Amino acid sequence: MEKMEIKRWWWLLLMVIVIWFGTLEYRKLIKPDEGRYAEIPREMVASGDWVTPRLNGLKYFEKPPLQYWATAATYTLLGEHHWTSRLWPALTGFAGLLLVWFAGVRLFGREAGQYAALILGSSLLYAVIGHINTLDMGVTFFLTLGIVGLLLGQQAEADTRTRRNWLYCAWIALGLAVLSKGLIGLVLPAAALIIYSILQRDLTPWKRLNLVTGLLLFLLVTTPWFILVMKANPEFFERFFIYEHYTRFSTKDLGRYQPWYYFIPILLAGMLPWTILMFYTLLRTWKGTAYIGAAFNPERFLLIWAVFIYVFFSVSGSKLPSYLLPMFPALALLMGKRLAEIHERTLLWQLAPVLLVPVATLGFAPFTDLLAETPLKIEMYRNYAIWAAVAALIYLFGLISAMVLLARRKKSLAVLIVALSTLIGAQIILSGHNTVARWRSAYHIAESIRPYVKPDIPLYSVGTYDQTLPFYLKRTFTLVDYQNEMAFGIMQEPQRWIPDTASFAKTWDKQPAALAIMPVQLYPQLKQQGLAMKIIFEDTQYIVVSKP
Repeated sequence: MEKMEIKRWWWLLLMVIVIWFGTLEYRKLIKPDEGRYAEIPREMVASGDWVTPRLNGLKYFEKPPLQYWATAATYTLLGEHHWTSRLWPALTGFAGLLLVWFAGVRLFGREAGQYAALILGSSLLYAVIGHINTLDMGVTFFLTLGIVGLLLGQQAEADTRTRRNWLYCAWIALGLAVLSKGLIGLVLPAAALIIYSILQRDLTPWKRLNLVTGLLLFLLVTTPWFILVMKANPEFFERFFIYEHYTRFSTKDLGRYQPWYYFIPILLAGMLPWTILMFYTLLRTWKGTAYIGAAFNPERFLLIWAVFIYVFFSVSGSKLPSYLLPMFPALALLMGKRLAEIHERTLLWQLAPVLLVPVATLGFAPFTDLLAETPLKIEMYRNYAIWAAVAALIYLFGLISAMVLLARRKKSLAVLIVALSTLIGAQIILSGHNTVARWRSAYHIAESIRPYVKPDIPLYSVGTYDQTLPFYLKRTFTLVDYQNEMAFGIMQEPQRWIPDTASFAKTWDKQPAALAIMPVQLYPQLKQQGLAMKIIFEDTQYIVVSKP
């Protein structure tokens, strides 16, 4: 590339960095995920125990510890803030963009790699999840690194040492994927490769995997923590490997069951503004790679990977929108290649229907009151509608500008404009969520009751548990008449729990000073039982009381 072009790309990279990381501190944590995954690392730092994950002081074995460790390390170095709690998903999300760019260049050419990174970074679901504290972005990055290592390790034109190093990288990445979110880090890539080998009638990839050395690397990454945590917690094996994997996948009664078609609208909306390009790419890739050849076919494997991820989670008994995220980098690589090949007019017609999205958003924004049931929600939704309208205007301007550029055959600039306007719009939508923070976050509760919270005063959470409150108060709560996802931890350490309000009343009476949070509707019942309580905070959801 010429020096001027290289300089432009560095400025673009700097701009994306500012947009990507610039709003991490602005938003309050939202429940449940952001509160949960901010609190577990905080408790690791506070307790000094980095082996046994705990939530609200109770053993919590739903997921492995890699993100907890990364966030806890960030807390130790940089302090406990909104942005440090979100830094790991933001970093791995941004690293995923660089990885897709690199892989696209190596596999399909420079232009395809650039387009792939722009498509991925501006896909709505990827842009949003990259700024929310969940575990899905971390596992997506390491799964993507694993399959990229596999693809580059299968290139016939590379020398033996290069292929071997990429495959070792893949094995290490899959180990880190397992430490990010469990056995899917190994099961999903293995299943995709098996399907590829069957469809292509090609066992050559397996011969190049360096299975013995690779598995040793994989075990070296994964087994130390599993050994330590099982030694400290004999109950871990059954809970983590049986319940959290097999039972969650096969059972419909865990609160995350959705019908088989659940992911259809998630995929359609999550891939905006590139949804039509995605279908075009899937169709062309399937037709264009439907031959059986001797050479490894990266397009065919990426297609199988993306489709398998979708089918796997569609048949699962547990579904959440972010489960689709690992298919997005593969789709972006395929779409980047197709986008480099298609004519400007084809892309113009693919983007034209997307104009309906910002237009519909602008049309509906004045009527958000229809979604509200209370005066507080009416106010919050009205404020949020302003943010949504601004995002829609930027999105609309970007799409129209891109279509004008496409008509003038300036495809690269058009794609860049669409990508940046979508990413900026997503950041505005996320930042606007602060307007509903009083409904989704306990930040305002923590600020109101903080003067009453002393180190020696016990805290109780009666009939409820707000995932964000312990993080903001830097304290855990004794749960009363509430279990939910902490039922397993309570079973292991029942002394940390009070089973009913009658037992709580006896404990409360014995305390010289104490605080308790409860749902608004529970307060009259406890008052009727004769508990001495003084209200120190009240809103439409919760009441916080102190011992008078």
